[in-house]
Amino acid sequence: MEKAKKLFTISSVIMLLFSFGNISGYYDQPQVAGSQQTTSKTTETKTTTQQTGSKSAQTKTTTKQTSSKSTQTKTTSAKTSSKSTQAKPKSDQKSSKPEEDKSKDVGTVKIGTQIWEAANLNVNTFRNGDTIPEAKTNKEWIKAGESGKPAWCYYNNDPSIGQIYGKLYNWYAVNDPRGLAPNGWKLPVDADWAKLANNLGGSGVAGLKMKSSSRWNEGNNGTNDSGFTGFPEGYRHENGAFVNIGSIGIWWSSTEYNPPSAVDFYLSMSSSFSRSSSPKQRGESVRCLKN
Repeated sequence: MEKAKKLFTISSVIMLLFSFGNISGYYDQPQVAGSQQTTSKTTETKTTTQQTGSKSAQTKTTTKQTSSKSTQTKTTSAKTSSKSTQAKPKSDQKSSKPEEDKSKDVGTVKIGTQIWEAANLNVNTFRNGDTIPEAKTNKEWIKAGESGKPAWCYYNNDPSIGQIYGKLYNWYAVNDPRGLAPNGWKLPVDADWAKLANNLGGSGVAGLKMKSSSRWNEGNNGTNDSGFTGFPEGYRHENGAFVNIGSIGIWWSSTEYNPPSAVDFYLSMSSSFSRSSSPKQRGESVRCLKN
């Protein structure tokens, strides 16, 4: 009986050990499988990370493209700047247009050794930029003369006449210390006009060569061989009246004759070029001579 009990006990232990081994093996297998799945998930995570890295690389590429676009924008900006630079000469051309109150630049004419302007003076400012007063009414003209003040006007106060004949000035404008002639030019003295006449053969015949070939009354035009183009612009009397357009052209000299008058030279219906003197209040043409 005791041997039987021992055998039963040994058999029971063996069976328990065998059962425990199976149970242990049963639980080990799922744990291994679970470990493999975890590893697989880890691998997938790495793959996802790699994909994320790829997306990051793509983002960098996009950034480079954006940088390229920025460069293109700079190029466009440079082109715009170039266009702006090209537009500047237009602005400069506009600033170079002559003032409306100045006659067209018809150039100069050389007579002997003298260089004259080929048109009468037509400015309303002195050389320093100060304005010369315009006297339209007879009252304004007389007042300026009596007070010894400079003044100018158009014949009959008509600017369209002034575009051809220039302005008429009293002698106080001619003699003003601020300078009536533009830079590089002067107002001729008595001797300058006399020299002009001598260069054209003397005062008796110079007039025909100085007179314009049109606009003189009764067909008394000149040949204008000298190029002086002396128009019959008339003058303004000291009382304000406009007289003798079409029959007389008269120009101031800067030489005083006596306190109330100054020397002037004129063309008339004849062929001569004559010297005279007139009241300083009178309005006459001005022709400039090169310094």
